[in-house]
Amino acid sequence: MAKQKVSAKQRQARLEAAQKREEAARIKRERQQRMKRIGIVVVCVVLVLALGLPTVALSFLGGA
Repeated sequence: MAKQKVSAKQRQARLEAAQKREEAARIKRERQQRMKRIGIVVVCVVLVLALGLPTVALSFLGGA
């Protein structure tokens, strides 16, 4: 099989397309990491509230 010769314009177009795909993948990866961090913070806040509120309520109702 003979390899096709690629013109300079085609090579440049392929390079630009690859760069756009790489940039899109990087942005997607960064967004996923940011959402993961936000999710962890939300879970921690919910856990603190779930564990803290009953303790505070018992201390008020217990009359301590």
